[in-house]
Amino acid sequence: MRRRQRGAMRSVFWFLGLAALAVALALLVGRNAATLTLFWHPHRFDVSFNFALFALIAAFVLLHVALRALGALRELPRRAQRWRSLQVERSVVGAVMDALAHQLAGRFVRSQSSAQQALDQLRSPAVGQWPRRDQLQLLAHLLLAESAQALQNRERRDEHLQAALQPLAAGAPEVRDGVLLRAVRWAIEDRDPDAARARLAELPQGTARRIQALRLKLRVARLGGATAEALETARLLAKHRAFSPAASRSIVRGLALDTLSEAHDLSQLQGVWGRLDPTERQMPELALAAAQRANGLLGQDPDASGTDRATAMRLVREWLQPVWQSVGSLDATQQRSLVLALEPGLAELDAAWLARLEQTQRQFPGNPYLQYLAGQAFVHRQLWGKASQLLVQASHSLTDPVLLRRTWVALARLAEERDDAAAAQAAWKKAALLD
Repeated sequence: MRRRQRGAMRSVFWFLGLAALAVALALLVGRNAATLTLFWHPHRFDVSFNFALFALIAAFVLLHVALRALGALRELPRRAQRWRSLQVERSVVGAVMDALAHQLAGRFVRSQSSAQQALDQLRSPAVGQWPRRDQLQLLAHLLLAESAQALQNRERRDEHLQAALQPLAAGAPEVRDGVLLRAVRWAIEDRDPDAARARLAELPQGTARRIQALRLKLRVARLGGATAEALETARLLAKHRAFSPAASRSIVRGLALDTLSEAHDLSQLQGVWGRLDPTERQMPELALAAAQRANGLLGQDPDASGTDRATAMRLVREWLQPVWQSVGSLDATQQRSLVLALEPGLAELDAAWLARLEQTQRQFPGNPYLQYLAGQAFVHRQLWGKASQLLVQASHSLTDPVLLRRTWVALARLAEERDDAAAAQAAWKKAALLD
């Protein structure tokens, strides 16, 4: 509506302008009897002033039209070149779009043909320079390399990959970053972590912090066995919410478990535990895995001194203290792991931990794992009565064959301490019959 109103107003103004011009001409030439005399020896020309005025106007118009026609004639070659360049540009864009469509559809041979057609047209001498020309050329090389990777033609893939990474890529940094990220993915598919790391090192600092680059870095670290680097990368991805909370927790927990299992001695294990985040140290799975690894390392070292053993047991109890405080919320498997982790250090258990153990067992009197652990602790303290009572209760509820066998062995030894041969023999028999 507004456009129509503006058009109507413009027409009115044009009409008024033409009317004013007509009035001015009528006033100027309507009754003008003046003449104009031109002398060209030996001739004389007398013309009316009106005729001379209109002749000048006509000459000016003809000159203007002639100059415009001459300019258009001189512009024809340039326009023809521009038209040809525009046709080539449209053809190249169409070929690149066809290559992308075939790539997404899984027609990799057709994708290669379309991308190669685009590159051939770009190499034509008739092609000029137009916006995004370099970007289209890089995309064509990238589509060719991607199709070659899908067809397992690594030689052609590397050829077009190097072509896409030529200095002309500086004019299209986004495409170059995409080419490098794809090169990292291809190296991962080829299970070549060294090549993947080299490509990651070529990424600009800003691109290397993107979620996609961090995902690839995580895969490269896991492929190369760099568990510590993979754990740090997984933390960054979790911080940027690249995964769901449950998935992030699972990935970080799995990598932390791998890091703990790779520790070769107690000092290295202690260093790995110290590098974990406070939230990770609160995870029962990690604390139990660290304690089990410490016990395993201590068992593998037959020359370990008493000081080393005491240090290891102190670290185990320190790591397991948060888990112990929430023992009621642990499942049966975790409670069994907790018992197995604490049992080797029962001989070095201090009074505070013994009181804590007894208090927790009273808080959960029907828990067979706590009955077993408290009973074994009392055995080491030579509190035979308390130990026998708790171990007998545990023998009725335990289903784990390992703990149940240890329970009967402990009851047999307690019976021998009481010189009760019949009870000792029965306990030894029950321990022997367990698979």
